[in-house]
Amino acid sequence: MSGRIKVFVAICTYRRNEPLKTLLFAVAKAAATAAERAEIGVVVVDDNSDQRARTVVDEFDGIFPLGILYRVSGRGNISLARNIAINAASERADWVAMTDDDCEPEPTWLCAYLDVLEATGADCATGPMNLRVPDGSPAWLWEQPFFDDVRSDIEDASPMDFAATNNSIIRASFLQDHPEIRFRPELGKLGGEDMVFYRSAHRAGLKIRFAKKAGVWGNEPPDRATFKHQVLYRFWLGNSMFVTNSYFGVSRGRMLLRGLRIFAAAIFRPFGSMSRLRSPQWRYCVASSACGVGLIAGVFGLRKEH
Repeated sequence: MSGRIKVFVAICTYRRNEPLKTLLFAVAKAAATAAERAEIGVVVVDDNSDQRARTVVDEFDGIFPLGILYRVSGRGNISLARNIAINAASERADWVAMTDDDCEPEPTWLCAYLDVLEATGADCATGPMNLRVPDGSPAWLWEQPFFDDVRSDIEDASPMDFAATNNSIIRASFLQDHPEIRFRPELGKLGGEDMVFYRSAHRAGLKIRFAKKAGVWGNEPPDRATFKHQVLYRFWLGNSMFVTNSYFGVSRGRMLLRGLRIFAAAIFRPFGSMSRLRSPQWRYCVASSACGVGLIAGVFGLRKEH
């Protein structure tokens, strides 16, 4: 990369005005940190039917060197919104960065991406997303490994065969050269659209690297700091595994076995812990087993919306 490049940050939002404002402040800090290396713009796609995010976007007019664009999808389908976002961004920039409206990037987010892209010549990079809950949340959420299983213990600049839309950056020319690779509308309510998108792109030749220092925080709201949410989320996650793997020819039998293994590992985990005189962590056991149940349910035809 020579000279200042152009990066557009693509964001989709739905019923999260305050988290969106927090995100845009964080992106502005990241843009300022990267100012000597890149010009930053933002596109926000409002998936609310009442266009409630417009007032938030208007507050950031004039903040970003390449401006902030407001687009409307309004159909409650994240795939359609994401496609609007990446199409608008790729027309105006060299790179398209993506994150979610409940995330908060570190100030060095964009610089860390540029470091890895420059060092490797990759077409795409993805980084870690760590979850955090509000003060006053139940202690068992961090005493048990509820957030450990979303952390990525991967070496910096390692090759990857997937990426996540909550934290990634992709070469705009790749998006323009591959108009057939887009987020699938039929997954827009089920979820898993980002896994199918990036795995399809990788199969089409997208070179992906891991940017360990390009971190974002996922800010969980109070209603997610509950045991019920943890169980339902992991059930959906398992169900989503079936949906996404189905696109790549993985057989039902293989996924049934995988679901049974996940369920069995979760059920027997507390007994292994107790044999070592450690806490059984029953809540995490139940939540983890729900992931296996969700995958098994997918094999038998159940589809759970996100």
